[in-house]
Amino acid sequence: MSTSEVLPQGAGYGVVIGIGLFFSAFMVGLTAMQSRYTGVSPTESEEFSSASRSVKPGLIASGIVSAWTWAATLLQSSAVAYRYGISGPWWYAAGATVQVLLFAQLAAKLKLNAPYAHTWLEIVAARWGTTAHLFFMFFGLATNLIVSSMLVLGGSATVTSLTGMSTIAACFLIPLGVAIYVVVGGMRSTLLCDYTHTTVLFAIILTFMFTVYATSGYIGSISRMHYLLGEVSKISPVAGNAGGSYLTLRSKNGLIFGVINLVGNFATVFEDQAYWQRAIASRPSTTVKAYLIGGLAWFAVPFAFSTTLGLAAVAFSAVPAANSPSQDPLSSNFIPMLAPLSQNAISEGLPASLAAATLLGKSGAAALLIVLFLAVTSATSAELIAVSSILTYDVYVRYINPKATEQQILRMSHAGVAIFALVMGIAGVIFYYIGVSMGWLYTFMGVILGSAVCPIALCITWKKANKVGCILGSLVGFSAGIIAWLVTTSALNQKVINVTTSGGDYEMLAGNLASIGVGAIISITASLIWPDDYDFASARAINNRGAAVASRNVDDELEEPEVEKKGLDVSALSATNETQIDPELDPVGLNKAFKFAARASIVLVHFGTDNTYPSPPFFAQTVYSVTGFSVWVIVGIIWTFLSAVAVVIYPLWESRAALRLISRGVIMDIFSPGSGKFVAPSSMKKPVE
Repeated sequence: MSTSEVLPQGAGYGVVIGIGLFFSAFMVGLTAMQSRYTGVSPTESEEFSSASRSVKPGLIASGIVSAWTWAATLLQSSAVAYRYGISGPWWYAAGATVQVLLFAQLAAKLKLNAPYAHTWLEIVAARWGTTAHLFFMFFGLATNLIVSSMLVLGGSATVTSLTGMSTIAACFLIPLGVAIYVVVGGMRSTLLCDYTHTTVLFAIILTFMFTVYATSGYIGSISRMHYLLGEVSKISPVAGNAGGSYLTLRSKNGLIFGVINLVGNFATVFEDQAYWQRAIASRPSTTVKAYLIGGLAWFAVPFAFSTTLGLAAVAFSAVPAANSPSQDPLSSNFIPMLAPLSQNAISEGLPASLAAATLLGKSGAAALLIVLFLAVTSATSAELIAVSSILTYDVYVRYINPKATEQQILRMSHAGVAIFALVMGIAGVIFYYIGVSMGWLYTFMGVILGSAVCPIALCITWKKANKVGCILGSLVGFSAGIIAWLVTTSALNQKVINVTTSGGDYEMLAGNLASIGVGAIISITASLIWPDDYDFASARAINNRGAAVASRNVDDELEEPEVEKKGLDVSALSATNETQIDPELDPVGLNKAFKFAARASIVLVHFGTDNTYPSPPFFAQTVYSVTGFSVWVIVGIIWTFLSAVAVVIYPLWESRAALRLISRGVIMDIFSPGSGKFVAPSSMKKPVE
């Protein structure tokens, strides 16, 4: 079945341009309503880049899920499910959830040690100076460039495979619509867009799950899926899996992918400003809560999606096509609905799109196209605002115009979004022409980025972190990763080094482990031998006066309904006393939050994802029966429902007061034009001097 025939080319342009512009207009409208009825407006740089550091945990959690859901999340997770069976969804989801859960600790330390920083690089500069700042900026921008390239490559490859749309056009058009609403609305608009995309994402995932496991005429039940996977295991056993089965966690190559996934994603979380941006935008008192909810909720996305479409793509190779002479999958005359895919097709992430098109025809292809486009655009918006912040505060303000005015900073922020949108398109086209796929880039990112993971974490959290040791660790680890990757490639492929040979499991595993391992060992060892004694005073002083004003009083949602009853809106006003300390930045409370984050994240990582559950079935070489597989699928469905409640329903509940305020303003404007506009109570306005 050729995916290029599923949807017309016009559908690709319609989705990329039409839906892109629709969401841009929608978000621009929401921003305008918010400005009119709550007084929150992205006309100040602090609001534009960090949403005034006042966003509640539900919306932050929704933003985390959306920002961490790339095209690779949906496509690559399905690809590893297609390759390794049920171990693929587990190792993809678990290997990329760990970082978000552990990042809760860094988020807590950020609020404690540098509550008014705009970027993590500002903390590096305050602590270690210009040399370290420029050095680690390379890793930060490289992370953003690689992540953005994966987004564009994955999104354009899928649009092209489903509609025949030009890949080059898709590479440039995908960031275009996103850049529009990011420029207009800034960080808050990005988070609102994230929420919208997350809602659609969960709706479509649940639709696919119930179709595959309940209503489809081709599969339609968990037991039928189990039977089909068993038949495919007989036709083409999975090398390295127990019994060659798709129904086992005992997968050698699946485990190798899990390690690569774990290392690479540490780099893309700890070094990506997009995740720091959400920690910066969140309220200090609820930052940890937001990251723990977001991490647990995100686990369901790749797990449920790949358990559905990734395994369905496998199962369809045991479902007879309409013209098949035989109904027996083991017969030589058997013609499957979906023929086995080539390694290139798998690396491009096509199992999901093929399964969706086979399952539901044009409607399935259209649903997948929409959810992938929304995933790509949502993550793209996160990258755009992240790079814009780095270009603005770490390049423009620090090195070009230290005395920049509010309007100059805001203009640079807008320019940064536009500049990086263009760079994203160019990078996607370059990687496309040199033959680098999304799958290759996904496993490679840890090789060049992994060495800086530990040094960056130490800089933010540990007073003893040694500047020279951390820089040296990052540099030597980077070199070690590249050398290990190339040497392993040469040794295993008769000294042939190219894109194809260098993308193998062992080649990437060697590079990833060498990079993160050497970087961590050198930076920790040097810090223990020559410890620093940093008190974080200079980090706490970053942007203190200006940011303190905005962060204490601007919120997109009312704190409590009672505030509205009193006629006060703490969500949209300027401070009356700039010297007053935000009670949410109380060091005692933030230290408690850090300790809670450390305990909770470690427990969840150990017992909930990476160790306790998969170990027994892995070492026992268990091949799941129908009952075991049924539990696997049902738990996935329940987890998906609970995740949807956490990041779709909960944000609405915590924003109920603000929604009432906006609704009241709209109704007042309808019946008495002009009367609904928000006016700050005079008692809360800054006195005129």
